[in-house]
Amino acid sequence: MQRRIAHCLAQHAAEAPFLSSIEVAELAGVSQPSVTRFAMALGYSGYPGLRRRFRELGVRPGRERDGAGRNGEDAGPDAHASAHAAASRLSDGGAAGWAEGRGDWPAATLPATAEDSHRPRSRPGASARPMSEKPVSERPVPGDPEPGLDRVKGAGGGYRRAVLAEIENLRALARSLDDPGPVAEAARLLAASRPLPVLGLRAAAAQAAGFAYFAAKVHPDVRPLHEAGSLLADRVEQAAAAGATALLCFALPRYPAELVDALRAARTAGLAVVTVADRRVPSLAGLSHVLLTAGVGTHLVFDTACAPMMLGRVLLEAMCDELPGAQARLEAFEASAAARGVFLID
Repeated sequence: MQRRIAHCLAQHAAEAPFLSSIEVAELAGVSQPSVTRFAMALGYSGYPGLRRRFRELGVRPGRERDGAGRNGEDAGPDAHASAHAAASRLSDGGAAGWAEGRGDWPAATLPATAEDSHRPRSRPGASARPMSEKPVSERPVPGDPEPGLDRVKGAGGGYRRAVLAEIENLRALARSLDDPGPVAEAARLLAASRPLPVLGLRAAAAQAAGFAYFAAKVHPDVRPLHEAGSLLADRVEQAAAAGATALLCFALPRYPAELVDALRAARTAGLAVVTVADRRVPSLAGLSHVLLTAGVGTHLVFDTACAPMMLGRVLLEAMCDELPGAQARLEAFEASAAARGVFLID
């Protein structure tokens, strides 16, 4: 995959300084996070730093993607040849480095700038750590006072990058909700199901449990499913036999294999499947009636799932509009909780 990205940059050398990470991913046939990790493997904190280095090495600043300047003048063959040579060095060095299984890129692949010289290169074997394929936007947001991810430095810079990346996931989710249709469709399916099974395994178990906890306050019968193996199929079939018409599934990296079996069991039982995932995983998307996506953060040792959690709450909010008596159930719970002294603070 690393070599595929390098070859893609070599083939599109003239455009490389102006392509976004999403555009590079589409051209190379990989995920956007793979492009980000490619840049990080070269010693940059993200793709914007690598793209800036391409501009320094290849095409003069201020040029458009078609090779013309803002006043229509051509960037010139020397600039294009220089960019192609830089991308070719990436491609050749990458192929040699990764083919030998070193897990790191040769130090001479790209000369570090003064800005990037302090950044540690990937340690051997770092590529083996499981990472999600989440859609993280790296494009700056107009008016945002925070620096870009590639410019965060100093003490705590790595932590700040992780937080800023998660904020970008939330922004991407907000943009996706400009079209409320998929969420509304999912809410209608789930609100009508009695009971409502909510599935989440391994890393996604916390998301499913949180959703089920709050959903139970407005839905009359919510059944969390977190058991793997043959018991999981049993629980799905039992829910269908009890009258369930839909199942909600939270699917997060690294996508347990049992999820596919469970969703197949749900489809066989006649359940409509709504899946909340960090991206479109073909094996899961093909078994889902509605697929909702929100990216996970991958800047820390363990993935962070703020956006999927938020998407779950948005879905629950939409369900409340579809559930008759939801407000009455909430009021009844509050009265009962107050009478029992459940909470320290009202």
